[in-house]
Amino acid sequence: MKFLITKDLAHSQLLAYLMAGVLIAIFLYLCLDVVLHSYVIGTDMTEIHTTLFGNEETFEEPILIDSLLLQVHIDLFMTIFVLVILAAIYIRLHNATVSMKWILHTLFILGLAAPLLLLGAYFWAEAFVLVWAGSFLLWHLLAFWVCLSIFPRLKFR
Repeated sequence: MKFLITKDLAHSQLLAYLMAGVLIAIFLYLCLDVVLHSYVIGTDMTEIHTTLFGNEETFEEPILIDSLLLQVHIDLFMTIFVLVILAAIYIRLHNATVSMKWILHTLFILGLAAPLLLLGAYFWAEAFVLVWAGSFLLWHLLAFWVCLSIFPRLKFR
């Protein structure tokens, strides 16, 4: 377990390869999460609005509350899982700077706010839909960027 004490990956190439595998899995998860949300909730604001609130003119029902709660529950669990792993690897490989702290704090806030804002849009106001879409996209883009910023520091031989 000595390789976990030091930040030097030159002596432990296996750890670098393991981290790369985890990052690839996270990257794939983030891509497929966007695909899943575009399929389940919609890709544009009218589809999202129809999914959450229904459409009386076309006799479309809104999403069932149990389906939405299940989606939010899974989103929160997976988001926390991804955030903790990304933060641990990012902190391990980057120097402690103020920008690193801001990036990680922003990533956590956006990641945890996205599912909660979707739930807020369903229960309280349609204005939350736009805020949810923005936070969802920003958290995924920032997580993509964090994944990509970690790869050059892994120092493969």
